[in-house]
Amino acid sequence: MKKNKLVHFDLDLYSETLDNGLEINIVPKNTVNSVYVTFSTKYGSIHDEFIPIDRNEYYKVPMGVAHFLEHKVFEQKDGTDPFTAFSANGADANANTSNFKTTYLFSGTTKLKENLNYLLDFVQSPYFTDANVEKEKGIIAQELKMLMDDPNWQLYDKSIFNSFVKHPIMYPIGGTLKSISKITKEDLYTCYNTFYHPHNMFITITGNVDPSKTIKIIKDNQAKKKFEPFKEITIKTYDEPDEVKTPYEEISFDVSLPKVSLSYKINRQNYDINRLRIYLNIYFSLILGSTSILSEDLRKQNLISNNLSYDSISTDKHILYSIDFESENYDKVLEAIQKVVGHTTITEKELNRKKKSFKSGCLYRSDNIYSINSKLNNNIINYGAITLDEFALIDSLNLEELNDILDNISFDNKSIVVIKNK
Repeated sequence: MKKNKLVHFDLDLYSETLDNGLEINIVPKNTVNSVYVTFSTKYGSIHDEFIPIDRNEYYKVPMGVAHFLEHKVFEQKDGTDPFTAFSANGADANANTSNFKTTYLFSGTTKLKENLNYLLDFVQSPYFTDANVEKEKGIIAQELKMLMDDPNWQLYDKSIFNSFVKHPIMYPIGGTLKSISKITKEDLYTCYNTFYHPHNMFITITGNVDPSKTIKIIKDNQAKKKFEPFKEITIKTYDEPDEVKTPYEEISFDVSLPKVSLSYKINRQNYDINRLRIYLNIYFSLILGSTSILSEDLRKQNLISNNLSYDSISTDKHILYSIDFESENYDKVLEAIQKVVGHTTITEKELNRKKKSFKSGCLYRSDNIYSINSKLNNNIINYGAITLDEFALIDSLNLEELNDILDNISFDNKSIVVIKNK
């Protein structure tokens, strides 16, 4: 077991990789009563075409298999409901699927050993039949229909779909009604056997926990199980162009105010993704944030009532920044945003102010076991390793590098989605 400091946060990180490849990361925080445990596989909605562990050719699955699989892993051969089992042990359980990973989790204040063993056991004992797969299609179909009736979800999905041409990140995480109808038991087992191997999974534990005792629980559990030798997973890559698929689209929906998303598709080039993401977050925060000149002007003109919101997703080649807002006069807002994005310079004073703000945010989140857990998981998925000293990374940011990035990337490739009242 290795011990490292999460510098500046008065936290220790205990790490170990088991013989079967399972990675364990634990951050004890004894000032709280509860424990938060996540068990993740590096498998999400974008991994739709790959070479299975037992084959030598590419295998393409229907959209939504990762999310469907998340649902079906809860199906147990003996009929036990994992949610009920966790509840009986005083824990809350859940699961989620993203573009890049699937996570099973629980939190509680008692019976860590029982709950941790149960989490490992139910995730590592799949039980798929033709009958229970067919039954689940109806349940997931209802879930998808609810999302289809949500204008905010439609805005998010459309903005990504219209921005990408080839990469599977453009498709909904849950798939479509048509795609889930094609999912079979064989699809689920193929994906499970390939991506749910311990070597492709990791456990993150934060909260009131003893690292040595907890790692022993996991070791003892895994020692009782037999896993096939791991084969490196080959996933299909896509030559995604810089251009967006659909520059502009209007959609009719039952909304009180038009909802708009303006998405910038930015080529990552050869920049380090971690640094590039932080620089762009700083840039967009300074020019679009609640205290920016642009936001204050838009509010004074009554063009927006709420702040502009923005978020990003990334692939191996691009980062997509989507700016969302509501406005009756959305044309004026769009024009104002496009005048500042890519045309605004940042001063040393502004950069330093934002660096201090980022440090404050890191300190604030370091007091929350859920935020710590999420940070570790995102580091593993996005960067392949945990950042031990976030302050050193933030301190190393400089105006020269920021200007170099802004000079070399392009904001020309953009897509606009407008949802208007019918």
